[in-house]
Amino acid sequence: MTTKRILVTGGGGFLGSRICALLVARGYQVRSFSRGNYPHLQQLGVECIQGNLHNSQEVLAAARGMDAIIHSGAKAGIWGQPQEFFRSNVLGTTHVIAAAKTLGIRRLVYTSSPSIVFDKQSITGADERLPIPAKHCAQYPATKAEGERLVLAANSASLHTVALRPHFIWGPGDKYILPMLKEKAGKKQLFIVGDGKALIDVIYVDNAAGAHIQALEALAPAASLCGKSYFIGQEKPVVTWDFIRRLLATQGIVLSCPRRIPYGLAYQLGFACELLYGFLRIYHRDPPLTRFLAFSLAKSHYFDHSAALRDFAYKPQINLEEGFARLQQSL
Repeated sequence: MTTKRILVTGGGGFLGSRICALLVARGYQVRSFSRGNYPHLQQLGVECIQGNLHNSQEVLAAARGMDAIIHSGAKAGIWGQPQEFFRSNVLGTTHVIAAAKTLGIRRLVYTSSPSIVFDKQSITGADERLPIPAKHCAQYPATKAEGERLVLAANSASLHTVALRPHFIWGPGDKYILPMLKEKAGKKQLFIVGDGKALIDVIYVDNAAGAHIQALEALAPAASLCGKSYFIGQEKPVVTWDFIRRLLATQGIVLSCPRRIPYGLAYQLGFACELLYGFLRIYHRDPPLTRFLAFSLAKSHYFDHSAALRDFAYKPQINLEEGFARLQQSL
């Protein structure tokens, strides 16, 4: 593939940083477009441009001269102002697509999320034929679903697009999930929701980053992955609470016997928290519980990854045990 100059939106983020690092290691010229300043990327030789996905001209300027875009920039989280999710995840994606079309950039990889298919029931081994529900219980999956739709609809003979759905990204450098779990454990706000036996997909950050590069390198005219979405994850699903315990153990926190709460009650309490926080316009911090969080903790949600293996040879290179060893060493 002749593509050598890659723009990574959200390059300063958890996933974006690893994508940048792996691209540099593979000999690509990498430009990061992020809101902040990230000296660790500059030390790797990444060209860093500060800007905002909300601003179409800033996105266009960042994309100029690039051969491909990996669009991992987004607003994530279980709570926040709806307009902020929309501006980053929908409007920002519109700006990325427009920049690619205007500048003749031919390859676009989009970081989606498996949460876009979450409904109220467990998901066990489903593949990409699973439909996206008409409504979501949180802004993040709702806006990521719309972003994915836009990216896949933009696939054409002149712009080849693909969407990846990495599930529960973890590993060194995580500044959201692990700190959130640590905070909730410290406040005694971690509960086993449901029966505690739910199975979920997870993916080590280097595996997620590597999948983006594999998909990028496989994008070509008439390639089988063009215009499609793919679930990607670890080699096997894990029991949610066993995995949470292991993550917290790396922080020196022993989660022995957390209290249990039925899923139905947790879902209703989460809805009540959302109504209260919305009424009081509290958006600067997360509620103790939301419907999305209750579902994520109580229900199984793991997927069939065979399509990614078939179409762009995705296989996790770092297994669970090695991932935990690397995480522990980094701390």
